[in-house]
Amino acid sequence: MTPELLPASPARRTWLTVAEDSLSVVALMLMVLLPVSEMATRTLHIRGVPASPALVQQLTLWVGLLGAALASRSGRLLALSASTFLPERIRPWVSVFTGFILAAVSACLTWASWVFVESERQAGSTLLPGLPKWWFILIMPAAFGAIAARAVWHAGGWQARVVAAFGLVVPAVMGYWIPAGQGDVFWLGTALMFTAALLGLPIFAVFGGFALLLFWNASTPVALVPVEMYRLVASPLLPSIPLFTLAGYFMVQGGATKRLLRVFTALFSWMPGGLALVTVLICAMFTWAGSGLTILSIGGLLVPVLVQTRYPEKFSIGLVTSSGSLGLLFPTSVPTILYCVYSQTPIDQLFIGGLLPLLLMISSVAAIGVYKGLKCNAVRDPFHAREAAGALWEAKWELLIPAMMIVGIFGGFGTLTEAAALTAFCALIVEGFVYRGLNLRRDYDQVFVECATIVGGVLLIMGVALGFTNYLVNAEIPAHIIEWVQANIHSKILFLLVLNIALLVVGALMDVFAAILVVVPLLKPLGALYGIHPVQMGIIFIANLELGYLHPPVGINLFLAAYRFKKPMTYLMLATLPFLGVLFVSVLLITYIPWLTEAPLRWFGK
Repeated sequence: MTPELLPASPARRTWLTVAEDSLSVVALMLMVLLPVSEMATRTLHIRGVPASPALVQQLTLWVGLLGAALASRSGRLLALSASTFLPERIRPWVSVFTGFILAAVSACLTWASWVFVESERQAGSTLLPGLPKWWFILIMPAAFGAIAARAVWHAGGWQARVVAAFGLVVPAVMGYWIPAGQGDVFWLGTALMFTAALLGLPIFAVFGGFALLLFWNASTPVALVPVEMYRLVASPLLPSIPLFTLAGYFMVQGGATKRLLRVFTALFSWMPGGLALVTVLICAMFTWAGSGLTILSIGGLLVPVLVQTRYPEKFSIGLVTSSGSLGLLFPTSVPTILYCVYSQTPIDQLFIGGLLPLLLMISSVAAIGVYKGLKCNAVRDPFHAREAAGALWEAKWELLIPAMMIVGIFGGFGTLTEAAALTAFCALIVEGFVYRGLNLRRDYDQVFVECATIVGGVLLIMGVALGFTNYLVNAEIPAHIIEWVQANIHSKILFLLVLNIALLVVGALMDVFAAILVVVPLLKPLGALYGIHPVQMGIIFIANLELGYLHPPVGINLFLAAYRFKKPMTYLMLATLPFLGVLFVSVLLITYIPWLTEAPLRWFGK
């Protein structure tokens, strides 16, 4: 995987980069302010902004596609790549080849999006009176066009750019000169796509390219790909993803990690292995803002402290790397929200059902930390009530933000989007005006632009993967798989074992976001077939893919830690191996003991 969160490469400030950055800032701020104003006007019984929820959904599309353009600008589109293992002399040729394929796929998506825009313009659809819907959809061809142009520009020198530029004419070739459904062309395109995927083609282009090829081969309008992408915007849960992510960026940039680290250290560092426990807790707490943000921002604080207190460096790096994805079962984590969106599982039920599995996985990693602390006689600080009280008082506002998230989500005071917007708004006020560690004029690049870049990379994958999934459903492939499973696997226990193995393979080969879009349509009916509770199925799915963050070739936490701590991948794999083992045991317990998931649902009347 290309690292999820790396500092953007320096870019010359042009009118285009300024426009992209400015529009991203404006779109994100409107996404925060519109739901908050809606809550305020509803409380005061006055009229709010007309069609505010619909506007926020359209802004989510803009944030996603602007972020995708930003990610392409800095070369940070998520990709599965084996090119790092290739000899140095052939890497430029690989860059030209993947640049050509990326330009071709992006150009085809540009053309397909424009067809979609034209159809909406001719239909006369409006979002509000006097506000045509096609105005908002224009961002799709604009963003895909920018990605196509940058694919050519980033291919290398001028000779490489000339070769990659031939990808821009592929829509004309496939649309006008080669009749649809040509088998030889389809199989050639498929072979090229597989090769490019292994060599570093961004994941969105892999799914988008296969979807375009499949629709073209079936003589189906390729505009269905952007149509499916736009359909994703209709989900009422989707806007919460950029909003919760933005809240996390506000807190990290404002210095919340240092204050919360002081709190946990004051409360737990007196215990045997206390600092390891602190590391696990604070990393799990901030996973909802993104594993990349956790490892790159908090890891730099935690590893030196662990080493100073006699924990071995290798163990310390392994602990931080493994803890960077422990909070995926929190209701505000992006994969959990996406799973709920796509499987139509109520997010409150998934959160409640995930309480014990979450505690189990956190405890298993923390137990290794405590054991290591005892074994290496790690330094322990005596408990000081005054220091603990002072740390709690200093961080009191930041400690209230997670509590407010939970109340907002489950208290019935508004929608999930409104709860997410309120969380981001409060984080902005707390970090910008109470602690004053966040300065929007100074930090907008590190907050808004970074947030849009990360969210864009995720939503872009989701959007094009929906087109690919739509083809699979229309071809009745899920139905055929279900028939085969039903005919050959008769035991629920055997099915769960096969499921675990399959999900581990998926986690090894596929990004978690793409896996949700592709695999969930298969899991939901299979779970019902074997009488597995939908919430347990969701917990099993997320817990298994949590392991995917820690094992190659996709293990994104390994890449992020290798970048942050300047260590080779083999070093990271060995450092995380003990934690991967205990997490695997935890996943097996979650899978085969339904009580862990179903008991909390009964306790809370769900």
